[in-house]
Amino acid sequence: MSESASVISIQGVSKAFGQGAAARVLALENINLEVQAGEFIALLGPSGCGKSTLLRVIGDLISPTTGQVRVNGKPAPQARRDRDYGMVFQQATLYEWRSVSQNVQLPLEVMRYPKAQREARAQEMLRLVQLGDFGRHYPWQLSGGMQQRVAIARALAFSPSLLLMDEPFGALDEMTREHMQLELLHIWSQTRTTVVFVTHSIPEAVFLASRVVVMSPRPGRVAGIIAVDLPRPRGFDTREAPRFFEKITEVREVLRREEGPAAGTGAGA
Repeated sequence: MSESASVISIQGVSKAFGQGAAARVLALENINLEVQAGEFIALLGPSGCGKSTLLRVIGDLISPTTGQVRVNGKPAPQARRDRDYGMVFQQATLYEWRSVSQNVQLPLEVMRYPKAQREARAQEMLRLVQLGDFGRHYPWQLSGGMQQRVAIARALAFSPSLLLMDEPFGALDEMTREHMQLELLHIWSQTRTTVVFVTHSIPEAVFLASRVVVMSPRPGRVAGIIAVDLPRPRGFDTREAPRFFEKITEVREVLRREEGPAAGTGAGA
């Protein structure tokens, strides 16, 4: 681990796609960011700003064009090989022919955990996401929100130090989404896993995060970092607090500065 004890250290990262001047698209430009252990970081910005690209660079799903990413003091490729990451995407991507418990056990199977240990860990994780009675069900028997909870349980099954989440609630209806935000904060409070969470919703970012990293339109840069000092635990009352709306306004102002007057309607009000 580095002297700063950063779980994630991003230094001078840029990412370009395509070959040749005509086809080249610069998605990220000179990203610098430090994330400390136990933080909940939201990456926020308009569509196409590179926030999901940055998440994939952190997770070593794609390589940066320039710069470097270190996770737990190691280069990102080594961190991936060491299974420092758990990942959750917008779709739960569960295997329909496997039970809920068997889906949660999947990474443990790959890691060759003994069967009894896999089953015990899966049940522990399902209890954590409040699905302890659903281990024998199949994904098609669950609601969208319940499927996402299974995906979170699977991502946490092998105790990663870092959880990467790419708009995991984006496909859910508003009521389910708000419920899932509360569930995620409960899980985070229990595990204290460092979380990097991609969203285009300003209220979601402010409600969840310790800090909101606001990204500019493409090429994505860090336009501003907003510390969210709302007290925890956060609940339904948080969304009615004046300070919640003040923080939303603060984030909006950074977006407006980067995008112009239309930003107020383009970033997930």
